[in-house]
Amino acid sequence: MALSRDWIGARASVVVTLLVGVLSVVTGIASIGTGGTVGFRVAGVVVPGVVRQATAFTGTLTGFVLLVNAFGLRRRLRAAWYAAMVLFPVTATQGVLQTSHLSLPLVGLSVIAVFVVGLNIRIFDRTASLTTAQVASLSALAGAQAYGTAGAFALRDDFDGVSTLLDAFYFSLVTGSTVGYGDVTPTSPVGKVFALSVLLVTVSSFAVVLGVVFTPLIEARLSKALGYMTEEQLDILEDHVLVLGFGDLTEPIVEELTGKTDTLVVVPDEERARRLTDRGYTVLTGDPSDEDTQHRGRIAVASAVITATSDDAEDALAILTARQLNPKLTIVAAATQRENVNKLRRAGADTVISPAVLGAHFLAESALGHTGAEAIENKLLGTDDLNAVSTDRKPADAADESDRVGEASAGGSGGSGGSGGSGGSGGSGGTAGGDGGEPPDDLDGSAGR
Repeated sequence: MALSRDWIGARASVVVTLLVGVLSVVTGIASIGTGGTVGFRVAGVVVPGVVRQATAFTGTLTGFVLLVNAFGLRRRLRAAWYAAMVLFPVTATQGVLQTSHLSLPLVGLSVIAVFVVGLNIRIFDRTASLTTAQVASLSALAGAQAYGTAGAFALRDDFDGVSTLLDAFYFSLVTGSTVGYGDVTPTSPVGKVFALSVLLVTVSSFAVVLGVVFTPLIEARLSKALGYMTEEQLDILEDHVLVLGFGDLTEPIVEELTGKTDTLVVVPDEERARRLTDRGYTVLTGDPSDEDTQHRGRIAVASAVITATSDDAEDALAILTARQLNPKLTIVAAATQRENVNKLRRAGADTVISPAVLGAHFLAESALGHTGAEAIENKLLGTDDLNAVSTDRKPADAADESDRVGEASAGGSGGSGGSGGSGGSGGSGGTAGGDGGEPPDDLDGSAGR
């Protein structure tokens, strides 16, 4: 329930930020188009036209910044929260100074956004750190602009159109962006040599920054095509179910979890990872039993682990690693062979179910004429039809069938606790036995993949 409230709070914060950003852009463009026509007075004072025009231009820019900032809020970054809390009062003030009836919704929504985003501060607890390449590229860009601005202002007598620091900064920015309006030109050899140096330095810095910005986007696309997940995508995973390995039994489990919680499937095969990614699964390529792979899958903040491949021995190793990395984690396993149920529990699984045992029990009961097994199966598959059940069956038979199913699966879900520890409750007994740090050496994994 708390996770649902957090999700709703984060979603509301992102939506209201997007709305304020869009309104700020639309209002600014409308004010620019109408020439800043006065709609009302501010405290009985008419706002000068130059102020209205300036706030219209800056309001448009602020709106674009908020639209970008919404993506940071979507990732629950604390820096994006701080930026939003600073920008909302700015957009409200800009809406007031534009003195247009069109800007009134912007003012009201900005005030509402302050409360909506402000009350959800605890949700935005993630930090974003710049890489070394990003820091270096941004520093190079800032240094190039400072060099061009300071040099152009110092050599303003050698330039036509440079008389202030703003003119010098304008020259440096236009030169670096390769726009070249031609309104500022050097008039001496010294000015021309300096202009060439500014061109080389600023264009290079712009190219480096663009490369650093777009490289992660390209990597994300390639990672998706190749079945990989980027580190940024992994960093935002939390309260998810980690599925270690993938097989015929795992597929319906993941499909059942889809839409209910976030799942991350770990597979060692790159080809299978690509196929699963194409089918819409979130996939991490790596050895399911490897500590580094499970760390990358953020096992420390996962809500549960599921192992259900056709190789019980590999599942036991994955369970043992997961239990050591997160002792409080809920681990659910499926045993391919009946005799491995207790052994998987000793490895550290809280719940172990043997699909083969349950399936055999259902088939045997159906062969003996008991329709309760089919009714339970239809209910699980969502295809139950009460009219399909025999009318001469007593109502109490369904309860009897459930008792028989419980007896058949006792070794997998509750009764086998004694083999791992204290017995009785299943989950606690098995965990106690799994603290030894070694997987059972007699585990039968002959079923293979």
